[in-house]
Amino acid sequence: MKRSNKILSGLSAAVLTTSLAACGDGYEEASLPEEPTGYECDDWDWDDVTESYYCDDDRSPHYGSYFLLGSLFRSKSALKNSSSYKTYKANGGATGASFNSGTSKSGLGSGSKGGFGG
Repeated sequence: MKRSNKILSGLSAAVLTTSLAACGDGYEEASLPEEPTGYECDDWDWDDVTESYYCDDDRSPHYGSYFLLGSLFRSKSALKNSSSYKTYKANGGATGASFNSGTSKSGLGSGSKGGFGG
């Protein structure tokens, strides 16, 4: 019984530590947009300051480029000077944006009309 209490206690501490560590980084993983694809970059990192991805692959022709809302910017200053970035930040950045891949939604709560029989 003593041993199982120790194991349970250690497991609880590990779960609590993991939970607290996950809370510390300001953004929930689910709230971030998907990493860019289709570019010659194998290492996209999230930049907390610009709330966008940047290419951290030093073998890529896009190394140091920033990606936001479907556009690639050659530098952080080019990103920050763009009208799309200014609008993005004015609307709350990653925490205020809803990331939509352009697909339409249907079903309950989607605002679609229709229903059974008609």
